[in-house]
Amino acid sequence: MYPEEIVIPMKEELTDNGFNELLTPEDVKTQLAKEGTTLIMINSVCGCSAGSARPGVLMAVANAKIKPDYLTTSFAGFDIEAVNTLRQLLLPYPPSSPSIALFKNGELVHFIERHQIEGRPAQMIATNLIGAFNEYCN
Repeated sequence: MYPEEIVIPMKEELTDNGFNELLTPEDVKTQLAKEGTTLIMINSVCGCSAGSARPGVLMAVANAKIKPDYLTTSFAGFDIEAVNTLRQLLLPYPPSSPSIALFKNGELVHFIERHQIEGRPAQMIATNLIGAFNEYCN
């Protein structure tokens, strides 16, 4: 588990911008039982989280005309049980952090894995997400 003093500022980058934390398996299950669209950012200490993933997600949400109903986040290596529960729902995709999932009525409809984040600018991730929002968040 990562030290809290490292993780908290990375969490706050999202929570200060309207993302709700999924801290327990029950939080994940309750959220995904809701009708509508849920964006889940699996946050991490990985450099690509800071360089592309978090900025890309925030850019997408700030600039999209159509947005998910719910913005949520869990932190890999910190919110361990919540992330493990979420990863079961992301199968057959392998564990990946950072990663970004869009669920509609509890069903995974769009997923961006770490290998699709690494080396890509935040703008590219934002464009990808805005396209998914336009397709699924109506």
